[in-house]
Amino acid sequence: MIETIILEELSARRRFQTAPCLEERERYLFHLLRRGFGPAYLRTVSFFLLRIIEFLRLTTLRMVEPEEIERAALAWAAYRGPDRRGLKVTGNTTVRFPRVAKNWLRFHGRLAVAPAPVHPYEKEIADFTDFLRSTNAVSPATIDAYRSRAKLVLSWLAANGRTLSNVSLNDVDEFFEAKRIHGWSLSTVASHAQAMRAFFLHAEAHGWCAPGVARGIRKPRLSKYDGVSRGPAWADVRRLLRHASKKTTTSSLRAYAMLLVCSIYALRSSEVSGLQLIDIDWREETFCVRRAKRGGYQRYPLQYEVGEAILRYLKVRPRCACRNVFVTFQQPYRPVSGCAMWAVVSHRFAALGIRSKGRGPHALRHACATHLLRKGTPLKDIADFLGHRNAKAIGIYAKFDTRSLRKVAAFSLKGL
Repeated sequence: MIETIILEELSARRRFQTAPCLEERERYLFHLLRRGFGPAYLRTVSFFLLRIIEFLRLTTLRMVEPEEIERAALAWAAYRGPDRRGLKVTGNTTVRFPRVAKNWLRFHGRLAVAPAPVHPYEKEIADFTDFLRSTNAVSPATIDAYRSRAKLVLSWLAANGRTLSNVSLNDVDEFFEAKRIHGWSLSTVASHAQAMRAFFLHAEAHGWCAPGVARGIRKPRLSKYDGVSRGPAWADVRRLLRHASKKTTTSSLRAYAMLLVCSIYALRSSEVSGLQLIDIDWREETFCVRRAKRGGYQRYPLQYEVGEAILRYLKVRPRCACRNVFVTFQQPYRPVSGCAMWAVVSHRFAALGIRSKGRGPHALRHACATHLLRKGTPLKDIADFLGHRNAKAIGIYAKFDTRSLRKVAAFSLKGL
């Protein structure tokens, strides 16, 4: 029984067993347990489920309106009976009641909410997404981006009385013009044009639209050599690492290890997030990275300072079933997301006043590549180091001088 796992006191177990909706509460708690939530969290949820049953006056599980939950939550917030002794009323407490109630009822299909409207092109979007997933060279982040961009243009067509079967290049031009008026930059237009071209190629192959639309979509020309570095100066990177190394909180230890990996090895955020514990060979002092774009694994030497930073973080890393190196500190434990990594970098850029066109992990990748190039590393070596297919992909850094050969990744963190 789940109560023997999460509840220690016999009186608490008796309350759990004798309250209504026992089976429904147990099934939901087991569901949370399988998702990776720990006993402490389940104990809290179990407490709220008993209060939810009481304040919703449930004897058996029934359909419940969201408005009824909100009224019960207000009654719980005002309640000062025995169950509130020692429990401080906070904003988090009053928010958790309706959140737990809605999640529990939604799990059992008993939350009375209006169904979300079905997108008029839901089938086509799903088919396009499945096609992208079947292409091994496409990363999950790219799949999500292309799917959302295809959905955006299809929503615009539907909202403006157009249909996919009769779409024309004039419709596509009108879509982009409307978005430009609303503030889209050229780079945003370019990224959406690329995704739309892929979608309309797929649509043409399935006969959803007239042929020729995809071929007519052109990305705007973007200058890759505008003289402005996408990343911070290397001196600022060193300053960032020095500052991060001085803090010893749990989140700071994780942040420092991630910043080192991003800065020294120029990894993409998805590659850092995907790094597994098994990928680090402590005996050989190397680690493997699964490349996000071209696939395959690439082995790097594990520098002493980087290895020490990772070890210090691993001592405070939550013990969990997730085998990724960098995981969340909140249950259920899962790999750190790209958004969380962007926040780690951008917040520190702002705190230190670091100037950079890019504000996330990719800015550190740019800084590393630019630093290598300024030190005289050949373009081919930098391309291999960054995981590019060829040297053309790093032409953005070529405005800097390439002087003498220097071994790639021969960094020293001494003096940071």
